[in-house]
Amino acid sequence: MVTNHSKFQYIIIGAGASGCVIANRLSANPAVSVLLLEAGGDDSHPDIADIGGFVRLWGSDADWQLRTVPQPGLNNREVVLNQGKVLGGSSSINAMMYVRGNAANFDEWEILGAKGWSYNDVLPYFKQIENYDGGDTDYHGTGGEISLCECPDEYMCSAEFIEAASQAGYNEPHFDYNGAKQTNSAGYLQFHIDEEQKRESAATAFLHPIIDRPNLTVLTNAQVKRILIENGTAIGVEYVINGETNAVYADTEVILSAGALASPKILMLSGIGPVEHLKELGIEVITALPGVGQNLQDHVQLPLIYQSQSSSTDTTLLAGNVLFIKTTLTDYAPDVQINFTPGVPAPLRPILLPMPVPVCIFLAILVQPLSRGELKLASANYEDNPVIDPNYLVEQGDVDALAEAVEVIRKIAAQPAFQSKNVCELVPGEEPLEAFIHSQSSTIWHPAGTCKMGTDLMAVVDERLRVHGINNLRVADASIMPVITSGNTVATCFMIGQKAAAMIMEDQNVKQDTSVQII
Repeated sequence: MVTNHSKFQYIIIGAGASGCVIANRLSANPAVSVLLLEAGGDDSHPDIADIGGFVRLWGSDADWQLRTVPQPGLNNREVVLNQGKVLGGSSSINAMMYVRGNAANFDEWEILGAKGWSYNDVLPYFKQIENYDGGDTDYHGTGGEISLCECPDEYMCSAEFIEAASQAGYNEPHFDYNGAKQTNSAGYLQFHIDEEQKRESAATAFLHPIIDRPNLTVLTNAQVKRILIENGTAIGVEYVINGETNAVYADTEVILSAGALASPKILMLSGIGPVEHLKELGIEVITALPGVGQNLQDHVQLPLIYQSQSSSTDTTLLAGNVLFIKTTLTDYAPDVQINFTPGVPAPLRPILLPMPVPVCIFLAILVQPLSRGELKLASANYEDNPVIDPNYLVEQGDVDALAEAVEVIRKIAAQPAFQSKNVCELVPGEEPLEAFIHSQSSTIWHPAGTCKMGTDLMAVVDERLRVHGINNLRVADASIMPVITSGNTVATCFMIGQKAAAMIMEDQNVKQDTSVQII
């Protein structure tokens, strides 16, 4: 039971991909008391477990339903950012694709001041959380909590795409992008789906098996108003549940894991952030950190639709095949991810207009955007959504990378392996390419970077995720990424939770036994 003036050693804000892992690891010590606060409800809705049900959750009570301001790079369109407001966070409403990113991404983090976050440093943390059905290798873990598998839908695993990519010069016929290398070979997507063909979320993997621990308290529908700070030290959290404001206190640390859009909002409401912005809203400045809410990055997707000989609508996944490429704009990590779907998946049937012919879909995803945006508060009221401006495609290089990706897709589609499917381009067709990119690009819902890790003046947290200038406060979620990873971000968020928990225990002189899975 939690009442006003309750005390815990650790308070975790946000039960998403990172927060659930941290709650699991810290509460494994029965001498440690942990409170996990989640603004959303429980994850009992059947569409969460159903691997084809997630699209029906977009716009529901399990979704924050956030919107950007009009985006000049997208012809002044506003974009909806579907983000999980539920146990498991966005891992409960996403498309379940598991992509760690490229080794060069993490090596760049270290170069930018995140000591201890190189690829060689983070790989063990990825492996510790994984239970990959492909077997234990140098690059995959088994025995961890998160169930992983290669695309389980036989129809989605398009042999034509794999062979056509090989014919186009992407040579390896079967490729593990979470293995030794990520770039320039086609393969099958990997998913966080369990052996019963149900979603494996942060909640199902890390929280439900241990939720009855007597030293772990989980509160849902508890929205945080602010972090309580006294003499430069985080001492607790103020939150609202059932319309009532409560205060709860942390003896050791507060860990903010609310995501790249909520974590900077909570910091600013607590008086941590850009001075002038906080003063404008009448918020007392506790610590001046100009980088809070800055450095916003997101992946941009662009669909291409091709006529096909046949098209199944019985599939439940959005894609099964993937290719990572480097355009001429990069020499260090892939900047484009190409997903391929042989038909129209069942989850997309209510969204896509009926097509007059069977179709297949190529999706070009810009995974190393040059454009940077920002997030600000709309007001000092915790109930108001933040002002979100990702600045999609404001850098011409982002448009150029997507244009090059379209040409790569056209090259693949023209290969002999696709001729049996009678593939021909429907969209964009004859439309001018740059105009098509601006009119049809959108988010793929991977915001990151708004509380970045590093040592420069815009960094918000250090390499141990401690907020600069505040004691006993850390941030651990996608917001700490200095640069977004090359691929779907949830896998990295799981890893961030695992590494954060290890660092917290190290800092508190708690010995961690990584050889035993505690459930």
